[in-house]
Amino acid sequence: MVILSSAKISEKHRKTLREHYPNATFIFCSNMDEAKHKIKHAEILITFGEDLSADIISQATNLKWIMVISAGIDQLPFEAINERGILVTNARGIHKVPMAEYAISMLLQVYRQEKQLIENETAKKWDRSVRMKEITGKTMVIAGTGAIGQEVARLAKAFRMKVYGVSRSGRNLEYFDKSFSQSKMETVLPEVDFVLSVLPSTPATKGFFTYDHFKQMPNHAVFLNMGRGDAVRDDDIIRALQEGEIAHAVLDVFAEEPLPENDPRWTMENVTVTPHMSGISPHYQKRALEIFEENLKVYLQNRNDFVNRIDVTKGY
Repeated sequence: MVILSSAKISEKHRKTLREHYPNATFIFCSNMDEAKHKIKHAEILITFGEDLSADIISQATNLKWIMVISAGIDQLPFEAINERGILVTNARGIHKVPMAEYAISMLLQVYRQEKQLIENETAKKWDRSVRMKEITGKTMVIAGTGAIGQEVARLAKAFRMKVYGVSRSGRNLEYFDKSFSQSKMETVLPEVDFVLSVLPSTPATKGFFTYDHFKQMPNHAVFLNMGRGDAVRDDDIIRALQEGEIAHAVLDVFAEEPLPENDPRWTMENVTVTPHMSGISPHYQKRALEIFEENLKVYLQNRNDFVNRIDVTKGY
């Protein structure tokens, strides 16, 4: 059995995998340009996902399973994968700790005026009139109630927040005071302080947040997007900010990345821009490969209870 990785895996983790599975042949590459010359031999492929194409799938004549060691799978060639009946799993859930910490830290950054404090420190300006606010006791809406959304909700409860969840099903989950289906989200927007998007990129979520949604929020509301940039149209969020429909936006993801230098959000005072790094953690590979190893045991035992199995016909 040949297991090929187009994702750059650290030497420490390479050694661990070889020790745990001495009967498997591991081929570790730094990228797909290097890996594609060996793809025809692979039964299992470990990848970050964005490096796969239909052409590469056609060359992978022995491929049976693709393990995407990230949560994002929207760039996979699903049609080609489906035609071949290839199993796809991903590392959904490994981002919940760093992304939940990012969300809370960014809301605190806005309410505790940290950008202004740093500017004052740089200018050696002693100004105690900077207006501080508290996030404790506020109302939060989280669009996307998977592992990340649930972890954000759990942390929000430490600040005694009222937390609403929004999902396709509207199913109630732990740490959420109440959950709504996506079509019912508008009923709670008038009372929110914070709206967080951790939505994936699917045909159903592209352009999910509209200008009308922002208009229904209180003008003191903060919108944070750390899911996918295409969940909101650029023109809608920029207009909402310029017209004062919401007070601030924290944006870690964008429809176009890197964000162009001439994009107005770079210089808007009521926007915090971060370069798609909310999920970064020193424990990333360890957590992703733990999921891979769990699924590899399932695969070797010819079972079917894979963790994070993707429905390639739906794209999630």
